[in-house]
Parts: sequence; structure tokens; C-alpha cells
Amino acid sequence: MTSTPRTYTLVVLRTAKRAIARLPQATRSRVVQAIDTLVIVPRPVGCVKLAGPGDRYRVRVGDYRILYEVRDGELVVTVVRVGHRRDVYR
Repeated sequence: MTSTPRTYTLVVLRTAKRAIARLPQATRSRVVQAIDTLVIVPRPVGCVKLAGPGDRYRVRVGDYRILYEVRDGELVVTVVRVGHRRDVYR
């Protein structure tokens, strides 16, 4: 019996959408590609669980970071912030 892979629903907050739109084109395409893969694999190799409450993680894309939450019970990945590594954690 073959099991079908669970795909998650992707939610990108408005602030994250704006940050993505402001990125340089080459970086933007890499960030969007990384976000698209979170739907299939919400915890890819290289992701780091962030301290604090909830299931927040971060993925590196060059000098940029994608901060997101995973809700396994609802199969939802929410992208919270996207930004340069020097600014994203503030």
C-alpha cells in the first residue's frame, strides 16, 4: 500500500509578502522556491527550531532568512517574516 505525501497549506502574512516583493530579483526567486518547498517538507534539512513558544523555524537562503510556523494538526505552514539576517530577528 502506498501512502500519499501530506501536503501543507501555505499562508504568507502580508508583511512577509511585502518583504519578498522588495528583495532583489535573483534572491526573490530563491526565497520563493524555498517557501514553495515548505508545503511538501515543512522541516527541510538545515532548518532550525527557534527558541520560544510555538513551532517556529527558520530556513537560510544565502544572507536571508525565512521565519515560519508549522501547525501539524491543521497541516498549515505560515510564513511570518522574510528578511536579511541582520534585521529579521528584531
